[in-house]
Amino acid sequence: MTKKDKVSRRDFMRGAAAAAGAFMIVPRHVLGGALFTAPSERPTRAVIGVGGMGKGHMAYTGAGKLLAVCDVDEGHLNEAVAAAGKDVKGYKDFREVLARRDIDIVHIATPPHWHGLIAAAAAEAGKDIWCEKPMTRTIGEGTKVVEAVQRHGRIFRLNTWFRFKDDFYGFGSTVHPIKKLVDSGMLGWPLKVFVGEGTGFNFKFYWVGKQDLTPEPVPPELDYDFWLGPAPYKPYHPHRVHGTFRGYWDYDGGGLGDMGQHYLDPVQYFLRKDDTSPVEIEVDAPQQHPDACGTWRRIVLRYENGCEVILDGEGKDRNTPYLEGPEGKLYRGFKSDIPNIEKKLAQCADPEPQVTDFLEAVKQRKKFSLNEANGHRSCTMVNLAKCAVQLGRSLRFDPVAQRFIDDEAANRLIDQPMRAPWRM
Repeated sequence: MTKKDKVSRRDFMRGAAAAAGAFMIVPRHVLGGALFTAPSERPTRAVIGVGGMGKGHMAYTGAGKLLAVCDVDEGHLNEAVAAAGKDVKGYKDFREVLARRDIDIVHIATPPHWHGLIAAAAAEAGKDIWCEKPMTRTIGEGTKVVEAVQRHGRIFRLNTWFRFKDDFYGFGSTVHPIKKLVDSGMLGWPLKVFVGEGTGFNFKFYWVGKQDLTPEPVPPELDYDFWLGPAPYKPYHPHRVHGTFRGYWDYDGGGLGDMGQHYLDPVQYFLRKDDTSPVEIEVDAPQQHPDACGTWRRIVLRYENGCEVILDGEGKDRNTPYLEGPEGKLYRGFKSDIPNIEKKLAQCADPEPQVTDFLEAVKQRKKFSLNEANGHRSCTMVNLAKCAVQLGRSLRFDPVAQRFIDDEAANRLIDQPMRAPWRM
């Protein structure tokens, strides 16, 4: 069995047994007791992937005691260990982190082609999970994460938060009053949602990959084979890794993969679509390179009830409303053609409360506001759009079976093979 052999239950049990002798105190939840029964007990955590976003995860206040960091780049790892302090241990192999019985929560801040595999393995190892966006690189990986998290009774949080706090990027308002407006029915039904520069959302339109990369020597500090992991082997080039990996289909999906779930998760929420997906995807995009992500002009995601989400890549829809229904419109900055909209909304019921404190969700074993199930559905919106762009054609989708209709090439993008020996 090689160092990078497949993740399995047997591997985790062997590792956990070996680790048990190394610690004098074992968290009660590992032994079957209630989690955090004492008010003074602090949860413990590890961060896997300590590059750009991982540094942010290390610094999150109130997220628990940091015990471990992990990265396949020794430069990143050494910087993280030095910044974290003497009580934090560094690892290159995430499986060693998951085998530690004294870690409660795992933060996953790797490139997206690792998200699904590590999240499912963390759930199997008995860890709760705080995962970066996009949740998974493919729809099939998303369904497997949902199954693993729910089968093992774990708490999952996705790291985009606009459905429950902060100004919604460039829109000029939080999502709360948007949800309240949609629930009130004042705009009518069905709705059109315009997402683009004109309504405050920039998809990083020109975040693309490079074609015909010339292979270069792998830097000595980087385990490039482990960095690729389940992704197909491609010769090393610095543009493939670290901050620019998003420009390649094997690891993400360009600016759409990077920013899409930030913008589209709140749409799923206020349209009341957290348990379903669009049924039609229309695309206007140049022909794509098989390796490097390119640009796209327009994508329309249409639900069964006629609601549409229109993604404007080029920023042409400058004067469009953000929300449009048969009875009214809502513009950036929460401006509307509905008279006295704020006064009318004040008389409407607030949306149902959400669990927005992750540690409280972990302690009480309650689903976090943005969890594995609704997070998978909003990530599916991103992945549906990516599939249509990559194939260069419109698609039809069955949200129950989570398969494309009469399109085998598209269905092959749902469940993409992982490079041996990795598998979920």
